[in-house]
Order: sequence, then structure tokens, then C-alpha cells
Amino acid sequence: MKYSLSFVAITIATLLSACGGSDDSSTPPVTSGQFALGVSDNPADAEVVNVAFKQVVLKSSDNTFSFNVSDDGGLKQVDLLTVQGQEVETLVSGQSVPLGEYQMCIYMKNNETASTDSSYVQTVDGPLGLVTNSNGSCGGVGADEADTGRLFFNKAFTIAAGTNTFVAEFELAKGLQAPHGNKDYWTLKPTSVQLVNVSEVGGVEGGISQSVHDNCEAQAGGSDFAEAVYLYPGSTALANMADFRGEGVDYLESEVAPIASARVNSVLEDGVEVLEYEFGFVAAGTYSLGYTCLANNDDADAANGAEGDFPFVIYTDEQDVVVINEASTERDFEPKT
Repeated sequence: MKYSLSFVAITIATLLSACGGSDDSSTPPVTSGQFALGVSDNPADAEVVNVAFKQVVLKSSDNTFSFNVSDDGGLKQVDLLTVQGQEVETLVSGQSVPLGEYQMCIYMKNNETASTDSSYVQTVDGPLGLVTNSNGSCGGVGADEADTGRLFFNKAFTIAAGTNTFVAEFELAKGLQAPHGNKDYWTLKPTSVQLVNVSEVGGVEGGISQSVHDNCEAQAGGSDFAEAVYLYPGSTALANMADFRGEGVDYLESEVAPIASARVNSVLEDGVEVLEYEFGFVAAGTYSLGYTCLANNDDADAANGAEGDFPFVIYTDEQDVVVINEASTERDFEPKT
């Protein structure tokens, strides 16, 4: 098992810093910290997931602070699939806010039409609009503007003296909903984002051997594949590793829901094409991993199994994956001996 000090970023990242305190009574007490916010991603079965960010709002019991996400006050276009792994796109930096407990809202531009000038999702069939189905006020700032969606974090966090780094992590595999019913646009569920403290998390990364890849596709049959690695709690047995499901879609007693998933990407290393995956900002602890080549059949709003026209199955697993704070654990998927 190998550890490194690099993070695997699939996130929105928040940097909060302040000067340290002092016992010298002549030194004024620390009353504010510096706020910065960036974005990165967790995977989805799409070619482009472009979010047009508008504004970031911090709200405490006493104050509300609103920050534009671009220099000219306009939209900040971020394709989440271009900032996987350790890449992060900054939204807010160097903003001073008082110390204390806060909640955060991020406003995005809702767009129901197939326009690449706003929020949209691109697939092989072309672009379609992207919206989040949450709106409303976060301290009364920016909420009343037309076509504004709100990503709201229920979890409060503290800006303290010193450096405080937070991450708001997108889990697109369970939070990005394809057009359905009479809707011809994609939906980003507000529940697809969570806030974590970087000092309490690490990462997991590794490779997929070519034989594991080939054997999965041979066993699955068909011609449509999408590779992903799923993260499960504790010692989840391969037979119990289930798919993502929406609210109201129950799991069997033997099934275990995944925590997150990571897209498998093909990259060149020394001129050789290899398959790699990365998880970022995983809470310290012990986990299990499952690899599948049928992630394209995981409908986040339904129960998906080995039967039916669109089967989903976890092909192979890795156990006892230990995540340590501020480190990245390496685990490869090799053929079982």
C-alpha cells in the first residue's frame, strides 16, 4: 500500500485562512479569515457537464456575504469533467470574512434550452440545458433573479483562525438526472453536493489492468460500456455491492449502497495507454472498492441489477482500503489469483 501527500480532487474546494493568535496583549485578536472557493468534479456518464456559476453566499446568524465568481460579475463557466482528479477551478479567493459559524449557498444559472452559453450537458446526441430544481434565498442575496438555481449546504462549518480548507463535493453519478417525462433538459439535484473538511479526508487512486477490463466486457456481453469504480463502506462483500438509487427506491437487506463513484479514464504513461481512477476527499476510514464496466446502466432513480435489458453488476472488488487524513492511498485492480 502506498501513500502520497497529493489530494484527489473531485470537488468544490473552499480555502479559509486567517493569521494565528498571540499571547501578546498588545496584539489585536484575530477577527477575520480569508475565503476562497474552487470547483472540481465527480464523474457522470456525459461528455460535458458545464455549470454556469453566478454567486457564492456565506450566511451566519449575524451577517451575509455575497461574492461574485468572475472578475466582471458575469457567469463563471466550468465544465466539471475537465477538473477531475487533482484539478480545481477557483470561484472565490482572498475574501475576508469574520470568524464564526456559517452556511453556504452557491447560485448557478438555470438553463432549459440547448445553449452552450449557460449551464448545459453535452452527450453524443448534442447539448441540452441543465438546471437545479432548488431555488430560494440564502440571506436574501441573488435569489430573486430570473433562472437562478440554488445549491444549498445544510451542514454548517466554522471559519477559525489559521488555515481551514473545505470541499463541496459533487457526486454526479447519483445527482445528475437525464431528461425524463416532458423535460428535455438535465437536472442537477441539490443533494448531489456535500461539504467536507480537507483536514479530515484523504484520497484513493489506482489503475485497472487490461485483463480486468477485457474480462468484464467479455462477461457482460453487448457493445455499450462505461467503466467506473464504486466506493463502499467498511468490508462490503462483492455480492452485496449495489447501485445508486434515488429517494424512495429501497435496497434489499443484503444490499449496500455506494458512497461515491469515480470514472475510469484512459491516459498515456510513457507512450502506453493505461486505465486509471481517482477518488478525492474521502473521510478517513476503511472502505471497499468495486469495479464495473456497466456504469452506463446505473440509473440513479431506479434499482438496477444483473437481470433485464440494461444489466448492472459490480465485476470485481478490492477490500481493506484504508484512507488516511491528508494522504492518497493507491489500490490497483488486478486479476484475482
